[in-house]
Amino acid sequence: MANNSYSGVKNSIVEANHDGEFGCTLKELRSLMELRGAEGLNKIGESYGDVQGFCSRLKTSPTDGLSGQPADIEKRKTVFGQNFIPPKKPKTFLQLVWEALQDVTLIILEVAAIISLGLSFYRPQDAKRHDCGKAAGGAEDEHESEAGWIEGAAILLSVICVVLVTAFNDWSKEKQFRGLQSRIEQEQKFTVVRGGQVIQIPVAEIVVGDIAQVKYGDLLPADGVLIQGNDLKIDESSLTGESDHVKKTQEKDIMLLSGTHVMEGSGKMVVTAVGVNSQTGIIFTLLGGGEDDDDEEEEKKKEKEEKKKQRKNKKQDGSIENRKKAKAQDGAAMEMQPLNSDEGGDAEEKKKANLPKKEKSVLQGKLTKLAVQIGKAGLVMSAITVIILVVLFVVNTFWIQNLPWVKVCTPIYIQFFVKFFIIGVTVLVVAVPEGLPLAVTISLAYSVKKMMKDNNLVRHLDACETMGNATAICSDKTGTLTMNRMTVVQAYVADKHYRKVPEPENIPTSILDFLIVGIAVNCAYTTKIMPPEKEGGLPRQVGNKTECALLGFSTDLKRDYQTIRNEIPEEKLYKVYTFNSVRKSMSTVLKMADGSYRMFSKGASEILLKKCYKILTATGESKVFRPRDRDDMVKKVIEPMASEGLRTICLAYRDFATTEGEPDWDNENDILTRLTCICVVGIEDPVRPEVPDAIRKCQHAGITVRMVTGDNINTARAIATKCGILQPGDDFLCLEGKEFNRRIRNEKGEIEQERIDKIWPKLRVLARSSPTDKHTLVKGIIDSTVAEQRQVVAVTGDGTNDGPALKKADVGFAMGIAGTDVAKEASDIILTDDNFSSIVKAVMWGRNVYDSISKFLQFQLTVNVVAVIVAFTGACITQDSPLKAVQMLWVNLIMDTFASLALATEPPTEALLLRKPYGRNKPLISRTMMKNILGQGVYQLIIIFTLLFAGEKMFDIDSGRDAPLQAPPSEHYTIVFNTFVLMQLFNEINARKIHGERNVFDGIFNNPIFCSIVFGTFVIQIVIVQFGGKPFSCVALNIDQWLWCTFLGFGSLLWGQVISSIPTSRLKFLKTAGHGTQKEEIPDEELEELEDMDEIDHAERELRRGQILWFRGLNRIQTQMDVVSAFQSGTSFQGALRRQASNSSQQQQHDVTNVSSPTHIRVVNAFRSSISLYEGLEKPESRSSIHNFMTHPEFRIEDSEPHIPLIDDTDAEDDAPTKRNSATPRNTTPTPPSPASASPVPAVAVVPLSPSPNQNNNAVESGNHLHPGGTKAGGAALPGSPLHSLETSL
Repeated sequence: MANNSYSGVKNSIVEANHDGEFGCTLKELRSLMELRGAEGLNKIGESYGDVQGFCSRLKTSPTDGLSGQPADIEKRKTVFGQNFIPPKKPKTFLQLVWEALQDVTLIILEVAAIISLGLSFYRPQDAKRHDCGKAAGGAEDEHESEAGWIEGAAILLSVICVVLVTAFNDWSKEKQFRGLQSRIEQEQKFTVVRGGQVIQIPVAEIVVGDIAQVKYGDLLPADGVLIQGNDLKIDESSLTGESDHVKKTQEKDIMLLSGTHVMEGSGKMVVTAVGVNSQTGIIFTLLGGGEDDDDEEEEKKKEKEEKKKQRKNKKQDGSIENRKKAKAQDGAAMEMQPLNSDEGGDAEEKKKANLPKKEKSVLQGKLTKLAVQIGKAGLVMSAITVIILVVLFVVNTFWIQNLPWVKVCTPIYIQFFVKFFIIGVTVLVVAVPEGLPLAVTISLAYSVKKMMKDNNLVRHLDACETMGNATAICSDKTGTLTMNRMTVVQAYVADKHYRKVPEPENIPTSILDFLIVGIAVNCAYTTKIMPPEKEGGLPRQVGNKTECALLGFSTDLKRDYQTIRNEIPEEKLYKVYTFNSVRKSMSTVLKMADGSYRMFSKGASEILLKKCYKILTATGESKVFRPRDRDDMVKKVIEPMASEGLRTICLAYRDFATTEGEPDWDNENDILTRLTCICVVGIEDPVRPEVPDAIRKCQHAGITVRMVTGDNINTARAIATKCGILQPGDDFLCLEGKEFNRRIRNEKGEIEQERIDKIWPKLRVLARSSPTDKHTLVKGIIDSTVAEQRQVVAVTGDGTNDGPALKKADVGFAMGIAGTDVAKEASDIILTDDNFSSIVKAVMWGRNVYDSISKFLQFQLTVNVVAVIVAFTGACITQDSPLKAVQMLWVNLIMDTFASLALATEPPTEALLLRKPYGRNKPLISRTMMKNILGQGVYQLIIIFTLLFAGEKMFDIDSGRDAPLQAPPSEHYTIVFNTFVLMQLFNEINARKIHGERNVFDGIFNNPIFCSIVFGTFVIQIVIVQFGGKPFSCVALNIDQWLWCTFLGFGSLLWGQVISSIPTSRLKFLKTAGHGTQKEEIPDEELEELEDMDEIDHAERELRRGQILWFRGLNRIQTQMDVVSAFQSGTSFQGALRRQASNSSQQQQHDVTNVSSPTHIRVVNAFRSSISLYEGLEKPESRSSIHNFMTHPEFRIEDSEPHIPLIDDTDAEDDAPTKRNSATPRNTTPTPPSPASASPVPAVAVVPLSPSPNQNNNAVESGNHLHPGGTKAGGAALPGSPLHSLETSL
């Protein structure tokens, strides 16, 4: 596979010329890395002797690494390539322009403009103007009629402007995003040995031959061969799909592959392949990551075909499906698809298809829906405008003036019609708020850029806006709430509890020796204490902070750990049991000179003390340590330490005598017992000084902060109190992981949502929690329906094991400094300073995005409403729109592009944190905003219409109404246009406040962009009016007229004050608008069709709904006919159904034949025919839907829709006997949690099945079923007859 698939890679430089210098070629190394396990070992044995020989061929030393000389590094880069996978080419500016041109309204405008241009040049010679009706006459001045082309040209020009602006915005967005990506990549560093020094270098700098140190939590950046490892376990699921962790040892398996995660242990590897030559790189290249974009369309088409085929074959071959679904079932399935033989290279393709649908962010959903609704209204208005104009013209010309249609006049009439059409299109252009998506993009991009300064590196744009809705934060303790600078402050050693670090003289030498050796060898060798960077600063802690505290403790005891490490280098350690979340301890075995073994252990005190049977006393001897002594110690030493917020660590050792022979090292339970306790230390991790304040802000903002930690419960409680998570006198819960699990599981050990719901609202601290507990808690809170709004949960995490919880949360924060690569991969935002107060900044920015969009909407909708009404009524009354096409386009440009820039870049204020979070379904336009929109609209309409119909008298100028086709622009209409634009400008200042504040100028100078845009627009407006002339249909105005226009514009500020005096609560008639589409409202079969798209596009949905309703209606009637006819021919239907209900969900269609009498078969066929349309559909595991019924999509009973009386509801009432089974007990059909039950099989059992164990709590209980009467039935009762439930859902 490697050789041919690789022909296209740009980096395969000719290898021959460098062969002499290194002992292996690129090709050899590539083929070596294709081998796995034993094959790889044998190959190295045959070709290079052993790993040492292999290193010397690569001219590197296993202990000192590369020399690190620039020349050598460069040479390696040329021969073996760089560790960098070329990204896809960005879209060029021209491509973006082309995309912007695809906008339907713009296309219509372009066509209209071109027609108008063509007609303006066409002059019939002998057409006597007066024969063609009054309206056509009037342009006596030949020169004027020559200028007819200007309008068409001006429209084209403004279209070009709009397109260029849109394209430029897209381009800068793309550029910012790329900058962000490269920023994230640069942040990634990796530890290598060069010239005998351990240094950290950016991942892109790694070259073949480097000796890299791998440790728990790393994402391997390149392929390599293991030189030395301690208990190394690797998760290779991202490449092989094998979910079990693979153990790597020098004897069995030494191949380490890029893109895989280190789950346990540590080790060293020699890098053998980088960049496009590594395993991940090869897959990327196969997927066309480094190639051009051309084949992508083809690929997508193929993929769709494939999917269709799969749907057909699904019944015969469930295996692939099951393999996919089994993984997708659990929230923690972070696996990618297997690269198995039958799936080859498309595994990655499939990966795209199987991830749960990434819905557009909540905000985008709401906006798209709103935009489509406004657009529809605009379309209707523009169509009516055109129709009225045409009808008026025809009636006037051919009816009232009674003229015949003369052939010569045809072009002139057509010119009129085109003009009307253009007016209609401009109404549409103004009505469609194409600025909405732009505003979101600008606002998000701006926020992301600014959040970088606040130490938030946003990886997914929508995370920023979700954060504004957050209602709960589940935070780690260590490093987030605390400083992650650990120091030992208390110790219990030699029978004495020291309140501060003891003097070395007070401790017997024998105990001291044990202690120091134990600390030195039983801490990872990558952990060290370095001298401070600045004079007089604190020493730097490198590596695991708890271990740093212990090393610091040994330094405080005036002993140097480094001398011991020099005597016992890492290679001499006999066996290492590294720390992991299950063991909660770490042990290192040394082989002594006499052949016996000594093991040092350290770990959480309550866990290790249970395994101790002796303890060292003041004399240095060991004495028996009984359970009674242990309880005493817990009460007198450990609890007092913990209650002061200290983390307690126990240090112990064990000797294995030579007489016992070699112990069985794999049997951990036997090894880790009969320990002798050396001492117990209390480690302090001080709370970050800014955290209590940040937490207080969160609580004011309506966000609950919960602490989830692996620490002892007393320690956790003490720290939570210091942070202010626990307030004295509050009603709260602090639980340990074990207790939490006991409370949320039923007798069978399954997690029940109801049980979680009883706990989470009061839970504040979860101590001694495992990663799964964290995931369970997050999932439980998200899936909960107790609160009136769905909870939006943010989670912080740093360890590899936090991956699932970070992925499950709505927003995952990973720690930039302490976080492992795995955690960063799974997160949405990276905190570059690991500080909790940065999360509060993220909340602030998130809320700000939401508010910016609302401000923009408030402004935009006012303009929309006014412009559309003016154009519409003006056109109907005066047969010509008072605002010309080009003017409308200019207004559109102000509204859309400039205003979105101005309003979307408002900086956030602390005031944002004083209100409760908006829910996920809070409408975008609140009633206060609606009041402002309508109020301003009324003011503007009154002014415009007054000017339009009485302006000529007020200003004593010629009336601009009833002007002929190519008449010159009039002062009258120029004043109307000018006043209109100035009112928008002043209203833009009004729009800065959306919560009814009085002072709209508050903080206006903090936003230079806003000021410059308003000022700039004003200047351009002056230029347009004074010098715009014919293209803009403007005439220069004198100073008096300008002052009047400005005064009328300024009036909207004064009027704004009047509006804000009216209390919103009085105006009951105001409605809110812009609710999001809830995922639950999307019918399943529609979701299915949407599967083929990358995102759920709400606009598409709105437009396709009509078609789907048709099909559904027809299909439903057909089903009813079938069912009714089946009922007429026989009645004993229930028996069949009961019998079917007892068969579990695996029942395939061919199992139905056991139903007696033909009637049943007919009824079943009736149902089946209704299913056949949606046969074998796969139901995506939706993230937000609680009604994830396990029934067939067709029979989902929505509680979001009111009960609609159906065609034959009356018949349903008459069939009362068929409702006897409505009280079926819920648990009649427990289904085993087999993979098959994950994809709904079109079985005929219509009765919703009870949940299988641990099936994401999507139990039937959560839905409120509708009963025939339309009343909601509580909890478990099933809907009446299956037939009825079918009807209800349809």
